[in-house]
Amino acid sequence: MKVLASNRKARFEYEILERTTAGIVLTGGEVKSIRESHAKIQEGWVAFEAGEAFLADVHVPPYENAGYATHDPTRRRKLLLAKRDIIRLASKVAEKGLTVVPLAIVVEGNWIKVELALVRGKKLHDKRETLRRRTLDREAAAAMKDRR
Repeated sequence: MKVLASNRKARFEYEILERTTAGIVLTGGEVKSIRESHAKIQEGWVAFEAGEAFLADVHVPPYENAGYATHDPTRRRKLLLAKRDIIRLASKVAEKGLTVVPLAIVVEGNWIKVELALVRGKKLHDKRETLRRRTLDREAAAAMKDRR
């Protein structure tokens, strides 16, 4: 799988509870723009409406060579998930403090898919713990490297 866009901020801001992959409905210009890695998914989230899932606030700029056939860069894009997955995720999002955010846009074969995660927001002390753990891991790896 080739990663075309990733949401590194989500891994720091949220505690990831579970992951899933979904297809995404795109126009031709959007596909070409995403394949050139121009998509920005940092502010994205998933909305559930009438038994369907939509990817909201993901910015895909118009393809430069598209001519007159352009698209709205921040339009809601339909996600292709099984009905039982939509119901399961929507019921969990109805709980307080949970949401679904995109982690990455990837290519599987010829298909562009989005990796989604059910997340809970981290508190400030959790973020500090993440930074502290990352620093300790980095120092331990440097010490092991120097020891060799």
